[in-house]
Amino acid sequence: MTLLDENRLLPHDPAGRSIARRLYDSVKDTPIISPHGHVEPAWFATNECFSNPTALFITPDHYIVRMLVSQGITLDQLDIPRKDDTGNTEQADPRAVWRIFAAHYHCFRATPSRMWLDHVFETLFGLDEVLSTDNADAYYDQIAACLSQDAFRPRALFDQFNIEVIATTESPLDPLESHQVIAASDWNGRVITTYRPDAIINPHASGVNDGSFAAAIEALGELSGLPATTWDGYLGAHRDRRAYFRSFGATATDHGHPTAYSTVLDQATAAALFDKALQSKISADEAETFRGHMLVEMARMSCDDGMVMQLHAGSHRNHAQQIFDDFGADKGFDIPMRTDYVNGLKPLLNEMGHNPAFKMILFTLDETTLSRELAPLAGAYPALLLGPAWWFYDSPDGMRRYRELTTETAGFYNTAGFNDDTRAFCSIPARHDVSRRVDCAYLADLVMRGRLGEDEAAIVAHDLAYGLAKKAYKL
Repeated sequence: MTLLDENRLLPHDPAGRSIARRLYDSVKDTPIISPHGHVEPAWFATNECFSNPTALFITPDHYIVRMLVSQGITLDQLDIPRKDDTGNTEQADPRAVWRIFAAHYHCFRATPSRMWLDHVFETLFGLDEVLSTDNADAYYDQIAACLSQDAFRPRALFDQFNIEVIATTESPLDPLESHQVIAASDWNGRVITTYRPDAIINPHASGVNDGSFAAAIEALGELSGLPATTWDGYLGAHRDRRAYFRSFGATATDHGHPTAYSTVLDQATAAALFDKALQSKISADEAETFRGHMLVEMARMSCDDGMVMQLHAGSHRNHAQQIFDDFGADKGFDIPMRTDYVNGLKPLLNEMGHNPAFKMILFTLDETTLSRELAPLAGAYPALLLGPAWWFYDSPDGMRRYRELTTETAGFYNTAGFNDDTRAFCSIPARHDVSRRVDCAYLADLVMRGRLGEDEAAIVAHDLAYGLAKKAYKL
């Protein structure tokens, strides 16, 4: 018995499947470039065994958590820690959490999570029956037994997964201790960091004027040794931390702004808004203006230090206020919103859109913008690249739609290849496999319709799987 059809996601007609299979076979073993994600660098620093199946599969994966919550399961039942360490007085049994997951596994039918999970269960742990209440304990025991072996430690899995490079994502306030340990070790796995400055750019990162922004800026000053509470010192501290991140391999920055709004302010106006933010007196509109100007400041710095800029806009983060208040961010309640890229990015692109030293990779949660806004923008401005399908449509159908909506206007070579953008380490090979299968199916369709020769399709398949991400992120 097997969970996986060897021709999954490939065309159903024999001729198309044959072409897609040849294309897929030519790229399926290509090394993985993972240029943007959220796995824990501490895993590779300590290289300790993963503690149990629940901690590996459920706790860090907001896709799984949000589905279970949608079915009435509470975060306390899943043993997700509260911000104030209240809640369960005793730590939940991870096996009990796993049983909850197994009892609700049917809820994942036809979702990308199900495809990724089945791939991992079968290829990594040799489990080839669908997870259910009946076999939940057997699943748990088999995975736990594997995790106790050296072959399943993080560094060994990194090598087994054929990962060439993986980028984690850290705040400027992170001292990067794990990256220091990795750099000092004799392991040759390439784990680099990414500069994610949201906490020191968004005055309302916590949702309110609660003084957290000022506290973050004070911490920034302590780390950089610069007077970060002054406008010039604040910009200098960004430059200092960016340089520090580059010393640990960073080639990119990442910005999770609510919108794609950008604006160019004179320095006096920007400084005045910064002062209001420090005093917790900045309004929502003023905070948006400040963020919009800081996008331009970050772009200017990218021109100076060569770091590629990523913009993830259009997410209403932490939509469930009670969940955020009790458990913190990244618990599955980031919801897509309508996003205006054409007008929002115009001020930034007027400044940087034709600067050969600047590169920005754009992501969207709003599919309606792909053909109407993003593909035309990337198809015209040399500074822009389109990031791959992201979050709620990083799925087989979503990836296919992405190609159909963008290729005719932007082509393949104004895109940035694939990234997995995951906290779920073991899903990385599965996610890249899905992307490669979907792209090869799409390319086979172009060949079948006489729009592309198979020899060219083979080149494109390799570029989509490997070359474009490596080039886009300067890896």
